[in-house]
Amino acid sequence: MCIRDRLSVAALAADTVGVSLLSATGTASGTTALFGDNAWKAVSDVSGLASVQVFTSDDTWTRPTGITKVIVEVQGAGGSGCKSQSNTTKAVGGGGGGYAKKFLDVSSIASATLIVGAGGTGATSTGNGGDGGDSSWSDGTNTITGSGGSGGPNTSYGNGGGGTGTNGDLNIGGQTGMSSTYSSGGSSQFGNGGWNTWTGQYTGGDATGYGGGGGGGTNTPGGDGTQGVIIVTEYK
Repeated sequence: MCIRDRLSVAALAADTVGVSLLSATGTASGTTALFGDNAWKAVSDVSGLASVQVFTSDDTWTRPTGITKVIVEVQGAGGSGCKSQSNTTKAVGGGGGGYAKKFLDVSSIASATLIVGAGGTGATSTGNGGDGGDSSWSDGTNTITGSGGSGGPNTSYGNGGGGTGTNGDLNIGGQTGMSSTYSSGGSSQFGNGGWNTWTGQYTGGDATGYGGGGGGGTNTPGGDGTQGVIIVTEYK
């Protein structure tokens, strides 16, 4: 081994090879990294999770620069609770909204129309609760929907049906609202159903989170359901 070879091995062993000795394309800097193709590239160009957007009202999703794939989660709104006919009539809670989750390649998709469902409003006069609104993502090729939960019907034998998810890789229905003196609304992936509370009568409780159903009221107002939500997780 010549002296030059011994010096090279010693330098490598001592971990003293400087960036200036590397042969690679691009420019080394504090914001670049050396990739396996022997090129210095901006760290921001690295594939992986880039951002998350949460939509709580109707909007348009516009693909950010560099984003190629997304995971879309669509949650429908919850239905509200009914107001039963009397203190002895069982109240019925509203159903939880449906949920759909989808992985999409958006390389050729520039934007999507987003609809976020409104929660059902609790019945204030004797009658059925209000239905929750549907939430959806529509980009011209894919339509992903979480339907709203049904309002609790003013009947001892009915129920507030849960919404459904459609066109997702994963589709999960909302929980059915309970028909009982202790009535509760159905829960969803992102929300809890409201329970009724004793205030001299059983008053329907409002749901919490996103997509929960309101509790039913025994001759008192039903609880409100909560609105839906759309979550877009974005990857480079």
